[in-house]
Order: sequence, then structure tokens, then C-alpha cells
Amino acid sequence: MMDLLLHERIAESKDWATILFVVCFVLIAVNRAIFEVRFNEFVRIAISDKYLKIYKDSGNMQSWFTISMFVIQLISFAFLIQLTLSVFGLTTKTNWISYIQIITLLGVFILSKYLIEKIIATTFNIEEFNEQFNLQKVNYRTYIGMMILPVNILLFYNAFLSKTLIISILGVILAINIITYFFSLKNYQNLILSKFFYFILYLCALEIAPYYFMYYWFTKS
Repeated sequence: MMDLLLHERIAESKDWATILFVVCFVLIAVNRAIFEVRFNEFVRIAISDKYLKIYKDSGNMQSWFTISMFVIQLISFAFLIQLTLSVFGLTTKTNWISYIQIITLLGVFILSKYLIEKIIATTFNIEEFNEQFNLQKVNYRTYIGMMILPVNILLFYNAFLSKTLIISILGVILAINIITYFFSLKNYQNLILSKFFYFILYLCALEIAPYYFMYYWFTKS
């Protein structure tokens, strides 16, 4: 008689990802309906700086529109990190526990960095620059997060994900971030020159060091 060996088959569900993708599109639809003019200006941010000029007041950082779009950015970038890690065999793209860990770490990192920036900006007496500069960065990165959302959906539900593809996507995002960063610096060049020493300290402490330590931690782990 032949012995039958039964192997447990673990099927990872994609329902959690579908729910998050739907949440993102619902938030986009709600913002488009409630803030029609603002949303229309926001989606043109790649070709026009009109949105940045109109909504440059630091109070916009706590607005419903900015917060809800930040949630979309957080979900989208967490998915991209999950897909990247899955390509390198560190997790699977359907592992929801891994996703929770990633989005929690990402959220804590961003919020901690923001709070430390506020403390240092107050110490250096550059609160106005910090608030407006942060708002511009948030707007650009939120826009990028919204743009890569459809890319995340395609990569998540299809099997053509590869190291070359994911590295290319990350390279494009990095290049766009660098370009938008310098655009933001250009907009505040007069203020930066007047407080150049403090800006260099700010740049080294909060714009370079956190990413270096994250890179060091990931590579050593």
C-alpha cells in the first residue's frame, strides 16, 4: 500500500490589500467631490506650482485634505516597500503581517521626523521656513504616492514583478524626489541664505542622517 504524504498548503489572502486599495480610491473620490478646485490644482502639481503658491500657509498641514492625502501616500509607499522586500525574498507581497509592520514603521518614522524637525526649527528660530518647506515636501510626496498607487495595484495582482523592474521604479521615484527637493529649496533660497548656518545643521541632522541610519539598519539586518 502506498503511503500518502499530505502537505499543508497555506493560501495567503489578498482581501486585505483590496480593502486598502479601495479605501485609497474612496478617499481620492471624496476629496475630489468636496475639494474640487483644490484637487484639480493638486493633480497639476507636476506641471504647475499654482497649488503650492495658493496653499502655502502652514495651517494647511493640519487640513482634512492634506491629512487624507497623506494617508494615501502612507498606504501607497508601504505597498511599494512590501513589493520591494518580496522581490529580494525578505517577505511575500501578500503577507499582511509584514505590511502592518512596514506601514507602522514608516508612519512612526515620518511622524517622529516631523516632530523632531519642529523642535529643532524652534531652537534655530526657523519655524516659518520649516513649516512651509515641510508642506511642500508633503505635497510633492503625496502626489508621488498617489501616482504610484496604480503601479502598486498592477504589480501586486500580477506575477511579472522582477528586481530590474522594481529597481527601475525606485530609481525614477528617487530622481523625482531629488528634483522636487531642489525646486523646494529654490522657492526659499532667500530665506535659506539669510539663515544658511542653521539650514546646514537642519539639512545634516534631519534630511541626511535619518535616511543614512535607515539604510545602515536595513543593510546590516
